Amino acid sequence: MNYLAHIYLSGTNEDVMLGNFMADSIKGKQHQNYPEGIQKGILLHRFIDDFTDTHPVVLETKILFRPIYHKLSPILVDMVYDHFLAKHWASYHPQPLRDFVNDTYATLQHRKAELPERIQHMLPYMVQYDWLYNYQFKEGMERVLLGMSRRVPNGEVLKNGWRDLVPVYTEVEQQFETFFRSMKTALGEKE
Repeated sequence: MNYLAHIYLSGTNEDVMLGNFMADSIKGKQHQNYPEGIQKGILLHRFIDDFTDTHPVVLETKILFRPIYHKLSPILVDMVYDHFLAKHWASYHPQPLRDFVNDTYATLQHRKAELPERIQHMLPYMVQYDWLYNYQFKEGMERVLLGMSRRVPNGEVLKNGWRDLVPVYTEVEQQFETFFRSMKTALGEKE
């Protein structure tokens, strides 16, 4: 799962959302250096990643892309799943995606000083190019995948991610919906 899903799955607690959003930059036990709510978000992020990485439906999706993307297929799947969450947003959340994204950006900008330095540098680009909202559109996905292809070692192939999604679009969309229902159930049981 990528940024939109992690933020959505944080619920309404701002500290949890902040921790979940920045968790990839927090290694090992470094989470213990943060307030309790942010720690909960970091640990939630790790739970989501573990659940996602081992879920049989996600593994099926990765297999679809593995012949071309090899070790990068999990990155592509994370991005594609955020696309489907954005596309079907109204099925998952009562607040319109535009409003949710604007609220998220406002919170992240207000609390920017609490974010790790790498995330602080990334945030203005996320907001400027409106990543979270634009995941739902072909052009937005192409832009994010192009950016990712430049940041990830040997990531050049990621710039073709949308093109390679098109032939299996409906299949992957169904896989996402099956998986996301399972994720929501798992999080409901976790609470």
